[in-house]
Amino acid sequence: MNDTAQLLNISAFARRVGLAPSALRFYDDCRILRPARVDGVTGYRFYSPEQEDRARLLRSLRETGLPLAEIAVVLDGPDEVGRELLERHLGAVLDQTEAARAAIAAVLRGFTGGRPAGDTRVRVGGVELAGAVRQVVPAAAVDPEYPVLGCVLVEVDDGEVRLVATDRYRLSVRELKPLGMTGAPARVLVEAAELVELGRWAARSAEVTLEMGPDGFRVRGAAGVREPATFDGEFPMYREVLAAMAPPEHRVIVGRPALRDAVEALGETPAVTLDFSEDGVAVSAVDCDEVTALPAICQDELPPRIGFDPAVLVPVLETSVGPDVLLEIGTPGGPVLARSADQGGFTTLVMPVALEYVR
Repeated sequence: MNDTAQLLNISAFARRVGLAPSALRFYDDCRILRPARVDGVTGYRFYSPEQEDRARLLRSLRETGLPLAEIAVVLDGPDEVGRELLERHLGAVLDQTEAARAAIAAVLRGFTGGRPAGDTRVRVGGVELAGAVRQVVPAAAVDPEYPVLGCVLVEVDDGEVRLVATDRYRLSVRELKPLGMTGAPARVLVEAAELVELGRWAARSAEVTLEMGPDGFRVRGAAGVREPATFDGEFPMYREVLAAMAPPEHRVIVGRPALRDAVEALGETPAVTLDFSEDGVAVSAVDCDEVTALPAICQDELPPRIGFDPAVLVPVLETSVGPDVLLEIGTPGGPVLARSADQGGFTTLVMPVALEYVR
């Protein structure tokens, strides 16, 4: 009997182990859980039943919030090292939980006591919309010379809702799967500040309905209707930017909060540099000798030294989701793609800085 008859396609394997197919593809990219076989013609991934235990353990470890670099040690390293990592992580989680409990308790102590529909209607979760706004708005520009870049594009197309913002140094795209939609593709530009207020309002509703048409843009929720002002302008052709990107030559996985904290700890500096090794990344500033070493997973050939403006990089790390960030590095000097394993619908492009010109 052909051995491949026992293999499972990615969808069947995902159902068995409780992981999304997109997560399995990500773990393949990260070399944490490789398929048993990849079809050389179609590129389809196939998994064996013997991989189920590893996949379920990987899922459980991800649910703890453990960074992928440390998960790799737990999965493949000595038992005593893995146990030490998990015990240390448990202590950190308990500390964070207690801090959150105290903060929420303090806030609770402070408490007392329609227009016609547009041509396009889309229903999305209120909390999901609020989260998307929080992620995308920081990429909007604040320079009044370019008012269109101070707006967020809200776009309905291809069965998705997209929020897009850019300040020319970074580009953030958040995709939402609608609960339902009718009408033709549509797009509006909303000033970032107005969208922030809309996000706060939408978070109070289980779901909201976006309505776009000739008579304007409005959002309906449990608390009523909001009609944020729209801006008339031409938003940059972000799809062309994404389509023109070359395939990544290097992939690096690093703990997101740790990288953010390391960059912030350097203080005021014109640029931070990332120097890569096989199992780590060294974070430093161009104008001082202080170096922070972080565990990381670097795939294939090591990426070249790369620099970022901390004022651009930190918000990208802050608005991402999950314990890890995957940096996909292409041609030298080209944009770097920051991805999250836990939220495939959020993408950010970050422009590096030319270190030879930084003083």
